[in-house]
Amino acid sequence: MTPPTPTPGRRTVLSTAGAATFGAFAGCLSTITGDDAEGATGGSSADETTDVADTGDGPLTDYAYTDPPQIVDLAEQNYESTLRTVPARHQFVTDDASAGPVELPEVWAWQADDLAPSVPGPIYRMREGETFELTYDNSDHDRPHTVHVHALTKSWEDDGAPVTNRDQVGPGESHTYTLEADVPGTHVYHCHYQTHNHLDMGMYGILRVDPADYQPPDREYFFTLRDWDTRLHTLEAGGDADYDPVERSSDAYTINGRSAPTTFHPELGTPLIVSQGDTVQLNIANNGYESHPFHTHGHRFTVVEKDGAPVPEAAQHEEDVVNIGPAERYTLEFVADADPGIYPAHCHKVHHVTTEGRYPGGMATAIVYEDAMDTDEFAEIMDDAGLEG
Repeated sequence: MTPPTPTPGRRTVLSTAGAATFGAFAGCLSTITGDDAEGATGGSSADETTDVADTGDGPLTDYAYTDPPQIVDLAEQNYESTLRTVPARHQFVTDDASAGPVELPEVWAWQADDLAPSVPGPIYRMREGETFELTYDNSDHDRPHTVHVHALTKSWEDDGAPVTNRDQVGPGESHTYTLEADVPGTHVYHCHYQTHNHLDMGMYGILRVDPADYQPPDREYFFTLRDWDTRLHTLEAGGDADYDPVERSSDAYTINGRSAPTTFHPELGTPLIVSQGDTVQLNIANNGYESHPFHTHGHRFTVVEKDGAPVPEAAQHEEDVVNIGPAERYTLEFVADADPGIYPAHCHKVHHVTTEGRYPGGMATAIVYEDAMDTDEFAEIMDDAGLEG
């Protein structure tokens, strides 16, 4: 496999949550990150359907599959966006991967504007000091929902928390939330109606506010960590499952909605593609229930932001593992100065690095040097991930 040719002096800001824009790769890659008790097979068109989840009597649902999350640059659309909720199927591990397929028969995916539905939802990006109008249009789902954004200033009415403001967006209704980009940093958003189910069903995402003096690094990535109890998704799809949120037990673990080996796929997953000497920033959020000690091999990073606040330089230090609790966000920065190769990056709770009991799986990806893309080892990893070419 032939690595891309680096462009001297370039800055690359990657435009999805980890599926990198890094040039032609083997001729196949292109650009690209009431009570509720009652895409792509890894990136194909959202209007395709494939019966994979089979109970013996047929698939639980025939919804379209989700796509990987995309960045929405709000400056390019006058700081306006419309968000919807769409029932979909979602693959942790895709059909062509060595351990695939592993999927959920039903998720509630976010769909921004004319993009395909995704889990996580789109990565909204804006500049400090701007005002963002987010219209939530609930015309495609049969449950009430809200949109709650952490950290940013908004009116009480626009907080998206019906437990206190008694306001939600019912089926067939819409609401426009006005958000002030007054807290630079990486933030999370999610549905806050019946949160114990709706967040678990996939209604979460990242919103990034760039500081006014922001200078992009050579490479930039967005990760959302998530643990899942898949029984809820079987139940919501009409399958035979017992689920009680009080007895919730995680049995799947993802980065940007994917589990290894799909996480290593350059288009569908989350490899950190770097060149020697690059400055790399990773914006990483936890939208799940459990904490995740995130560890990088071969590289020590510095935490430069925490929950939307810059870390004072005097408090910064190099480390290679950071524990990320529910709703926490960190921006990590490191220099790609190791011997060019392929280095794991993963949760260090080792059972979080499994898929259906197989190791490695779950929350595992890699820092991949472009110079290592022509090695036999990389070819084997890509074969496991399901990449053709």
